[in-house]
Amino acid sequence: MPDEAPAFGPDLLPLFQMEAGALHLNHGSYGAVPREVTAAQRAWQDRIEAEPSRFMEFESRPALRAAAKRLAPYLGAETDNVALVENATQAVNGVLRSIRFQPGDRILINDQTYGAVRNAARFAASMAGAEIAEWHIPFPIGAPEEALEALQAALDPPPRLVILDHVTSQTALALPIARMVQAAKSAGALVLVDGAHAPGMVGLDLMQVGADWYTGNCHKWMFAARGCAFLWTADAHLRETHPSVISHGYGEGYAAEFDYVGTRDGSAQFSLPAALDFMDRFGVERIMAHNHALAMDAGNRLAAALGTYVGAPEEMTGSMAVVRLPAAYGVDRDAGTELRHRLLHEDRIQTRVHPAGGGLWVRISSQIYNGIEEIDALADAILAKRPNR
Repeated sequence: MPDEAPAFGPDLLPLFQMEAGALHLNHGSYGAVPREVTAAQRAWQDRIEAEPSRFMEFESRPALRAAAKRLAPYLGAETDNVALVENATQAVNGVLRSIRFQPGDRILINDQTYGAVRNAARFAASMAGAEIAEWHIPFPIGAPEEALEALQAALDPPPRLVILDHVTSQTALALPIARMVQAAKSAGALVLVDGAHAPGMVGLDLMQVGADWYTGNCHKWMFAARGCAFLWTADAHLRETHPSVISHGYGEGYAAEFDYVGTRDGSAQFSLPAALDFMDRFGVERIMAHNHALAMDAGNRLAAALGTYVGAPEEMTGSMAVVRLPAAYGVDRDAGTELRHRLLHEDRIQTRVHPAGGGLWVRISSQIYNGIEEIDALADAILAKRPNR
């Protein structure tokens, strides 16, 4: 990282394309693409359109392999184990369809499993006569051991597959993933980790995590263009793991199958190195440390303003924090959606509001373009909408 790397905060907003005058506290949902990454993506699109036949036949797959090679060190992985896909949901579907479930097999998810992943597991189970089992993540939570113990209690009888979140979407919990994977594998289960939020938020060493499959998005916390994610597969499963779309590469190996699933615009993936260049310029560790510290400060500051509390301890917080809303704001999803929409349309504040643990929680994302003063504006907007109850 250059010594002259600029300070983080709202002064960096011109590096992005988000509209002025709004508060962007929802990076975790869809990310935000730097201008230079969009420029790199458009350059790839221009290169494709200059000679589509030549590019698709001779240049597309080498470009994907080059991007995967550049990404692999950030994951603690070997290039041959990394396939680029559009999003983590797509990767989960590929894994689920690659496992030959039998009637009576158990697929273990949890009560905070992302909705799309939950539906994919339901579909896979319904096609094979398998069963869905669910365990409860304690929330609010006081320590990582609480989540680990809850998982261990759900591993009897042993499931065929355990799907684990690295960072939960609903409550932003950074779970003790390596220990949870070890517990599941000790019970004889296969393990798929949904790490949609993890790359760029927390340090990754996939060999140390020890899962059978791990998928993550690059368009959230790695600044890539939307439509850029990866699936990492352990050596033992490379031969039998296939994309959800079977195409011309079938039978030619893991990379060949995932790299060509039909004609598509792969510019988001081709431009991934530009996103990694952007991260490197500021320093990956520096970004993660800043975002974590800001998330902690923002969560505590908002909780103090609302007279409530945060949902997780520091060791389970990455770049997002969740804060309990007072009971007067309601407890169900509809009330949360109404508040989120009012914040967006009346105050131009992007955030998330989710039900969990018997109440509503505001999820705050912290990124290099955010500042702690933005939390005061969020608190004021929320308090101004306090129901008369």
